[in-house]
Amino acid sequence: MVVVTLLFVLLDATIQLVGETSPEILFLDIRMPDMDGFDVIGALSVQENSSLPQIIFTTAYDRYALRAFDINAADYLLKPFTLGRLRSAVQRVRERSLVANLGPDERSAGSIGNRFASRIVFKSRGRILFLPVNDIQWIGAEENYVRIRTGIEAHLLRETMARLETRLDPHVFLRVHRSAIVNLQYVKEVKTEAEGDSTVVLLSGETVKMSRSYRLRLHKQLRR
Repeated sequence: MVVVTLLFVLLDATIQLVGETSPEILFLDIRMPDMDGFDVIGALSVQENSSLPQIIFTTAYDRYALRAFDINAADYLLKPFTLGRLRSAVQRVRERSLVANLGPDERSAGSIGNRFASRIVFKSRGRILFLPVNDIQWIGAEENYVRIRTGIEAHLLRETMARLETRLDPHVFLRVHRSAIVNLQYVKEVKTEAEGDSTVVLLSGETVKMSRSYRLRLHKQLRR
C-alpha cells in the first residue's frame, strides 16, 4: 500500500508526487501554504489518465468535516488523534478498496462491506457527530428536515427523506410511511388496526405509523 502524507508541499509538487507514486491513500491537511486540502483534490481530479487516491484528512479544524464527507473522503482525523484512530481510518480505506474490486454479484451478496453509509456525519448543537447508522432506531420527516432517533437522543438534520433513504441499506432500513423510516433491528412487531391501518412497534415501545402502500411493499418483500 502506497501512502503519501502532504502537509507543507506546493500544489505543483503535490500533483507531480501523486502522479509519480500513484498512492492508494493520500493524507491531507486542510490548511497548507498557498492552498488547502480541497485545492489539492480539485487539481488532482482534473488530471488525465490518473485516478484519485483515497483521501484521509488530518487537521485541527472540525468545521470542514461535512465538506470533506461531501466529496467522499474516506475519513477525517482531528488532531490530536490516537494510533488506534489512525489504524481505524486505514482499515476503512482497505475495506473500500476491497469493495471496489468486487464484481456486482459479490457486492450485492455483501461479501465485504457495501456501498451504503456506515455512519452519518452532521452538526448538532455546536458539535460534529459521527453517528453509526446501526444506532439509528427510526427517522421521521419534519417539513424540510428529518429527525434521527437513536433511543437516547434525537437529532434534527436539514435533509430529505428520499436522499437519506438512498444512503441506507434497504435490507436494514425500511420505509414504512412517506415520512418515516425504521431500522428493522429495532422492530418488535407490525400491528394491524381495526380500521386497516398498521403500526410499527419498536423494541423501545415507540410506535410508528405504517401507511397501506408501504405495508404492501413489506408483504412483497417478505414473500421473496
